[in-house]
Amino acid sequence: MSSKWYPKKGRVIFHIDMNCFYASVEMAYNPKLKGKPLAIAGNPEERKGIIVTSSYEARAKGVKTTMPLWEARKLCPNLIVMRPNFDRYRMASKEMFKMLADITPRVQPVSIDEGYMDISGCADLGSPPDIAENLQQRIKTELDLPCSIGIAPNKFLAKMASDMKKPMGITVLRKRDLPEKLWPLPVGEMYGIGGKTAAKLNSVAINTIGELATTDVYQLKQVLGINGERLRNRANGIDTRAVDPDAVHEFKSIGSSQTLPNDTTSEAEIRKLMHALADNVERRLKRKNAAGRGVQLMIRYHDLKTITRSKKLKIYIESKEDILHVANDLLQKHWNLEPIRLLGITVQDAEEKQHIAHQLDLFTYEKEAEKEKLYSVIDQLSTKYGKNPFKKLNKEQDKNQPRTSFQKDFLDDYKR
Repeated sequence: MSSKWYPKKGRVIFHIDMNCFYASVEMAYNPKLKGKPLAIAGNPEERKGIIVTSSYEARAKGVKTTMPLWEARKLCPNLIVMRPNFDRYRMASKEMFKMLADITPRVQPVSIDEGYMDISGCADLGSPPDIAENLQQRIKTELDLPCSIGIAPNKFLAKMASDMKKPMGITVLRKRDLPEKLWPLPVGEMYGIGGKTAAKLNSVAINTIGELATTDVYQLKQVLGINGERLRNRANGIDTRAVDPDAVHEFKSIGSSQTLPNDTTSEAEIRKLMHALADNVERRLKRKNAAGRGVQLMIRYHDLKTITRSKKLKIYIESKEDILHVANDLLQKHWNLEPIRLLGITVQDAEEKQHIAHQLDLFTYEKEAEKEKLYSVIDQLSTKYGKNPFKKLNKEQDKNQPRTSFQKDFLDDYKR
């Protein structure tokens, strides 16, 4: 068995993909929702809602992710709609990843509801399909959550395999299986290929993953640039990336964005949101113990036209005041005064402070030393009273918690 499933020079990789994660968590929390068409939608009152995810019962009626809520309700009149509860999803995610870590320390979370495992050294636990089945059943039994698992010699094939059977699927995808299982699929179904890339490939008569796998590299580079060779390698089952448990700590940017309740040109509303976004970014930088030396502003207008403008800095910044100063400067220079739908602020070129050689002149040092005393007092009071006593919080929600699944600050919580 060991020689069959655990080659000496190869790897055995799992990709775990939780099925309809947000909806499944709500069903586990309230079993009365099981078997019913359920959708999770962001800000349904303010924006008429965009579907974040939905149950399989809703999907059977045509409800899809990113679909406007009005359209989903037209397709499924009895649709149950709930707002996201990220604290609940985060807790479920943490418990799920703990179960993965019970099998191997080589676990790499990539989002709140999916991750990779390298079980190459787990021959004593049984065959990979047995390990996968036991893991799948444990998650279902203890958390009441369904998942699909892909088993393959590398991350790309494991990811493709986990998508092949849902819900509660276990799929093995070896390189020798590619001509039968992978190559007949439309090129647009390949992980890493979006709609625009698929259209470019289709325009040169590359319609299946198999056709991509056999296309001349030079031709692909003419169409897709250097990315063409990488995608061709993937189509041939070539992927040398290791499962990296520390990858979650790697980041180059930290940002926050938010849709306004209504398209607006009100400077007061825009200023209020800019403050909130800068506050969120400062908090996330502090959580990462990081700073950055670039700021990017994203503006999405009423007609969905989106622009991003950035500014590189000579020094690293981390405070709300510094972030807001640069972001406001970008807004003044690049806002065309048309109604704004969404704003986003991102600190770029971010690094952990321990990796930053911070050069300080005498005056800068004195100013920062004074700030550190204040920060220290605030932190002590925050620890004692549970919040920053110098800030008025408009909501009961703990703002230190992630507001969306796209913030990856918390993905190593399962280790604690």
